Amino acid sequence: MDATTKPGALQGLKVIDASRVLAGPFAGQILGDHGADVVKIEAPEGDECRSFGPPFVRGSSAYFNAVNRNKRSLVLDLARPEERERLFCLLDEADVLIENFKLGSLSAWGIPDPAWFTARFPRLVHCRITGFGDHGPYGGLPGYDAAVQAMAGLLSVNGDAQGAPVRIGVPVVDLATGMNAAMAVLLALQARHRTGRGQMADVSLYDSAISVAHPFLTNFLHSGQVPGPTGNQHANIVPYNVYQTRSTPLFIAVANDRLFVKLCQSLDLPELAQDPRFSSNQRRVANRLTLERLLEKAFLDMDAQQLGPALLAQGVPAAPILDIQAVAQSEHARVREMVLRRADYTGPGCPIKLSDTPAAIRRPPPTLGDAVWAADGKVFN
Repeated sequence: MDATTKPGALQGLKVIDASRVLAGPFAGQILGDHGADVVKIEAPEGDECRSFGPPFVRGSSAYFNAVNRNKRSLVLDLARPEERERLFCLLDEADVLIENFKLGSLSAWGIPDPAWFTARFPRLVHCRITGFGDHGPYGGLPGYDAAVQAMAGLLSVNGDAQGAPVRIGVPVVDLATGMNAAMAVLLALQARHRTGRGQMADVSLYDSAISVAHPFLTNFLHSGQVPGPTGNQHANIVPYNVYQTRSTPLFIAVANDRLFVKLCQSLDLPELAQDPRFSSNQRRVANRLTLERLLEKAFLDMDAQQLGPALLAQGVPAAPILDIQAVAQSEHARVREMVLRRADYTGPGCPIKLSDTPAAIRRPPPTLGDAVWAADGKVFN
C-alpha cells in the first residue's frame, strides 16, 4: 500500500470530514483509503483524540493516527461566522459531508435543522452521526461508546456467566457506526447517480449498537426469555467455548454435526459423536453442562499449539488465544498487510482488498492545520 498504486475506487470524490473522535473519522478514513480526497475540519485546539495517549507519534496520539490517515487537516473556528462561510464554500465543491455536530451548535450557527445542509447544497451527501439520533426520548443526547453499549443491552450479555456486566473492550459501537456511515455514504452516492440529488444519511451509535446485538435480541423477540452474559459460550451453539489445555487456552466453535464428529475424532472420543444426547446441535445445547464437563477433561491432555492448527486443517474452527503482541508480529498479519510499518506511518492496514482499485496509504495522518488554501480560495485540488 503506497502512493504508487493504482487509483482508488473513490478517486475524484471530495469529502469534508467535520467529525471528531472515532466513528466519523473512521468513516472518513475508509473513504480516504479508497482514494477520496478527504479534508478534515478541526477546531483551533484540534480533535480531542489527538491527546488520547500515550503513546504519541509526531505530536498526536497513536489512537488519532489510526483513524485519520489519508486526510488533510484544515483549522476552522466554526463559532465565528466568517469561518462558517469558509466551510460553506467548501461544501459548494464537496460531494460528501461527515459531521457529528450537536443540535445546540447548529442552532447557535443559525442552522435550524440538519436537513438545512442538503437544502442549501442539493448534490451534497450529508452523513450525520449522532449518539441517539435527533428525535425520540433520547434524541440529541451525546453518545459515547461505553454508555451506548450499556443502553443498547450489549454490556448485559457480555462477561462471565452469572457475573457482572463487562464493557466490550474494543469500541465496537463506534467502529460499527463508522462502517455504517461509510456504507451510507456509498449508498447515497449510488442513489445520486440515478436522481442527481444528494440526501442526508442519519447514522447513530444507538441504532448501530442494537443492530449488532445478535443473536440476543432476536432470541428474546421470539422466546421472551431475557438473555444474560454467557462468557465465551454461545447461546445457540455447543460446543462453542474456550478450553484450557496443557499449554495455552484453545477456542473451539463447532457449528454443525459434521464438525462435531471431526472434533470428537481428534480428541480420541468417537463415542461422544454417537451419544444420542449429543447427536445434534439442538441436543448438545440441551445437554450443554454434561458435554462441557467431558470436553474440558479431554482438552486438559492436549496441546493447543498442535491441536489448533490440526483442527483448522480439517475445517474445524479452532485457535489458540493470542495476545496483541503475537498478532502484531504474526507472519499472516504481515502477508495480509494488516500491520503496516513505514517511515511515515505505523498502524493497522486496510481490510478491504480490491483487485483493480486497491486501497493505499497515500498520506500519513495530518498535523493540525496542514491543509493549505490555494490562491483562488480553494482547498480541493
